[in-house]
Amino acid sequence: MQYRRFGRTELSMPVFSCGGMRYQYQWQDVPTQEIPSDNQVNLETIIHRSLEVGINHIETARGYGTSEAQLGKILPTLPREKLIVQTKVSPVADAREFQRTFERSLTNLKLDYVDLLGLHGINTPELLHYSTRPGGCLEVAQRFQAQGKVRFIGFSTHAATDTILQAIETNQFDYVNLHWYYIFQDNWAAIEAATARDMGVFIISPSDKGGHLYRPPQKLVELCKPLSPMVFNDLFCLSHPQVHTLSIGASRPQDFDEHLKTLNWLDRADEILPPILQRLEQVAIDTLGEDWYRTWHIGLPRYTETPGNINIPTILWLRNLALAYDLVDYAKARYNLLTNAGHWFPGAKANNFNPHHLRPYLTNSPHADRIPELLKEADRLLGGEAVKRLSQQ
Repeated sequence: MQYRRFGRTELSMPVFSCGGMRYQYQWQDVPTQEIPSDNQVNLETIIHRSLEVGINHIETARGYGTSEAQLGKILPTLPREKLIVQTKVSPVADAREFQRTFERSLTNLKLDYVDLLGLHGINTPELLHYSTRPGGCLEVAQRFQAQGKVRFIGFSTHAATDTILQAIETNQFDYVNLHWYYIFQDNWAAIEAATARDMGVFIISPSDKGGHLYRPPQKLVELCKPLSPMVFNDLFCLSHPQVHTLSIGASRPQDFDEHLKTLNWLDRADEILPPILQRLEQVAIDTLGEDWYRTWHIGLPRYTETPGNINIPTILWLRNLALAYDLVDYAKARYNLLTNAGHWFPGAKANNFNPHHLRPYLTNSPHADRIPELLKEADRLLGGEAVKRLSQQ
């Protein structure tokens, strides 16, 4: 395993983290006696495998159902000083509720303290306000920190980049969990801002949200050779020293194996990545057209500015991925989350809109005349039954 300094926390962070949202029994709390023994054994085997390969950062959240309570059966049996334990609690309007929820997390984990407490899902300006206003959730977290129950405080986010930047610019957080990987690089400005403030940078779900890379299409497999798409994406992220750790949401002990192959390439990233990156870009240009590839994102309105909250940037992005890299299953899954995932993946699909009503909102786009038809094409390609977030299933 390789380790990186996790910003001003000074923690020695493994470049991979053991994420806790896929090995738990249920997304809802249930009495521990109702958790099947085979599920608990699998979770504990995953934790032991994680530590065996040097991944000592164990990450979970109060919102991950039984995950905390199940971890509470194994973490107290392990050498505490060798672990970096993180949980996350969502900010809410009532800071007293946030306090009670974190106390529940500590009880579940059966630990005296956590190394990292994240305010979970600062996805909107309102949630940022709940977090940072006087008497808000961040002040509660800081009181726990003063009591020795929390070592460092950060936040996780699925927000637009400008909201992430606002949170970073408060300079009140020690680290950030955010999305950034090859197919989604919009948040680079946030990573740079976090680096300038010496914050730890933790990448959320690079293999799942980064393209369902555990089931890659054959086209992507060919483009990424000699690496697998998963190893390519890991290497792409970790080739940037501003990135400190990538989450592995393991559901089986062997889920670490493919990621670990990345370690053999880290010192050769400058050699192995450029030809792969060139192929990926050229295929996208050949498929989509160079003008569209370079400029499709310019001048697009936010979903909050369009009739029916149609999320035009996200829909066109998913269309690009489906056409250029055959990431159709991934694009369908994400597209059909729209309207159903709240602030975690906001905005609506393009399944019911009037092109004439939309045109006034596209005046800043060089592709204004094409976009209504491309949105209809995307809906024909990607539309289907509504998809729920994992925590809603």
